[in-house]
This record gives sequence, C-alpha cells and structure tokens, in this order.
Amino acid sequence: MSDKAITILYIDDEEHNLHSFKASFRKQYDITITSSVVEAELIMETKDFCIILADQRMPIMTGVQFFEKIRTKHPKPIRILITGHTDIGAAIDAINKGEVFRFIDKPWDYKYVETAIAHAYEIYKTREDLKMRNIELQKANEELDKFVYSASHDLRAPLMSVLGIVNLALLEEDVKSQNEYLELIRQSVKKLDTFIINIIDYYKNARGVPVVTEISFEELVTEVQATIQYLPEYGNLKMTTDIDQAGVFHSDVMKLRIIFNNLINNAIKFQDKSKPEPFVHLTVKSTPSHARITIADNGSGIKESDLDKIFKMFYRAGATNSGSGIGLYIVHEAISKLGGEISVTSKIGQGSTFEINIPSIAK
Repeated sequence: MSDKAITILYIDDEEHNLHSFKASFRKQYDITITSSVVEAELIMETKDFCIILADQRMPIMTGVQFFEKIRTKHPKPIRILITGHTDIGAAIDAINKGEVFRFIDKPWDYKYVETAIAHAYEIYKTREDLKMRNIELQKANEELDKFVYSASHDLRAPLMSVLGIVNLALLEEDVKSQNEYLELIRQSVKKLDTFIINIIDYYKNARGVPVVTEISFEELVTEVQATIQYLPEYGNLKMTTDIDQAGVFHSDVMKLRIIFNNLINNAIKFQDKSKPEPFVHLTVKSTPSHARITIADNGSGIKESDLDKIFKMFYRAGATNSGSGIGLYIVHEAISKLGGEISVTSKIGQGSTFEINIPSIAK
C-alpha cells in the first residue's frame, strides 16, 4: 500500500464496535475513533484523514447526513458507510447526497473491510496524485510562457548587439577602434553563452532522471573551483573553503553541481571591486543524514525589497546587465527536488550569505 500509515476516522455510537474495529486494525492503520459526530467534526479540523467510516444509524444524525454535511468542507477523504439495515432509499441517499464509496454490512467481515479500505485508499491516492500533477502541469505551463518570452528576448539581444558592432567595425579603419569593437563582441557572445548554459542546466534539472550516489563534497567543490578560477571576473577575489564531512552522504551530484556552480558564479559576478579584499567563503557541514552549505561573500549585496523575489524565474534584482535571471531559479528548483531549503541574508554594500539545508537521500 504505502509507507505512510493510512489515516482512518471511524464514527459509531456503539462503543464496542469502535474498540473492536481499532483492536482488529490498529497495526495496519492510523485509526481515530469517536462516538460523537460533533467531536468527529472537531477532530477533522486538526487532522487529515484518507478514509472516513460512519455508522448509518446514530442519535444526532445518520451517517449519510454526516457525510453530506462534511463533504464540501472536507472533500478529500473517501467515505464508507457501515450499516446493518440498508434499504434502497438509504442507498440512493448515500450515493447522491453523501457520495459514499462503499457499504459495509454489520456484522462486518475482517477481509471484506480490509479490501474495502485498500480500494478506498487507492482512489484517495490516485486523486491526490492527479491533483499534484495538475498543479505541476499548471506551474510548468506558466513557466513555459515566461521562458519563451524571456528566452526569445535574451537570445536575440546579444546577437543583435554583435550584428550592430560588426557593422560599425566594418566602417572603421583604425585597429585600436576595431579591437574595442571585438571586446564588445566578446562580451555579447559571453552573455549569450552564459544564457545557453543556464538553459541546459534548467533542462537537466527539470527533466533529468535523479541519480543518487555517494557525495564527496571535497571533490565536488574542487571540481567547481577548477571551472571558475580562470574566469575574467575572478580577478583578485579570494575563495576559501571549510568542508567538514562526517560519514557517507547520498544525493544527486548533478543537482549539487548546478547549485554550487550558480551560487559561486553569482558571488563572483556581484563582487564589489572597490573593496581591497573581495572574498567568497564556502562552508559545508555534512553528516550521513543532513548537509548544511553556506556561501558568504562581501560583494555588492541585494536590496531587502528584492530578497523575496530573487528565486523567481527571470527576476534580475534591479540589475540590467546581471545575466539571464534564471540561475537562482534553477538553484531553488534543484534544492526543492532534493527535499531541501535555501535562505538568504544580504545588505547592500556589505555582501550576501546563502544557506542551504538538504537531507541525505536513502538509496
């Protein structure tokens, strides 16, 4: 069935039925029992249930009336009616008014109840999975709309710049001026290359099949450092690391590489070159169950009004030449897929600190 216990609420005015049911199924399910429909409604305010069973004949209201009352406010649970006196009218009401999934006759048979609960949970799980897929699909469609609009602009803009600069260079005879134009072309091509790399990262993160392996943070950080230390923006920046890994940590190395690459590249890009000693400090504290990663810098910082927006797709934190606006979005999505969280603190002119907490993934 499921690794997570199936939660069941059972309402019946006969106490011996309640205790008999709980005694029979307590090892298989997470069962809550009550003899009061009023108390049942209060319980449902504080706990979610997969399945609700209710006796048809109860003092204050019938099981069908109870289901009819709660189905709008609590539509998710699958409803099962227990009765020893079913007539055709009650059956019709149960289906039409209470949207009852199944009837169980008294005295109930253990195997029949077990099968009914299994089938009810299958429907519950299918509905919940479908709901999540619809939410994900809606999110994907919204992202696609943004992506097509922004990508078309961000891909064409550097190309148009290159074309314009080439036309100007063709009119120049002075070698010095031509070299200046070539430098402008280099910058535009580099911006285009960065955007294409981000698109590839986005695709890998969104569509790539997770591959869980043992992670050596020392090796991963060394690999990332090797790719960024020759960047022209690196300059006089000093990067330091403090890695404390105790035991084996399991995760998706591709997603971790995307996270490290984007955050470190951002720290380099937004360094404050007016400071005599710009730095990036990376700290990793890892155990077999959890890893905490901190990336701190003394760069230009992020405005407080931008902090809650920087992980949105194509948001550029007020900078017109700051890149694709997709890097931090990819970081946030990768961390979410790993079951982790990211937070940021920053002050303009002082720098930023990103803290990531991710669990180890059981193989």
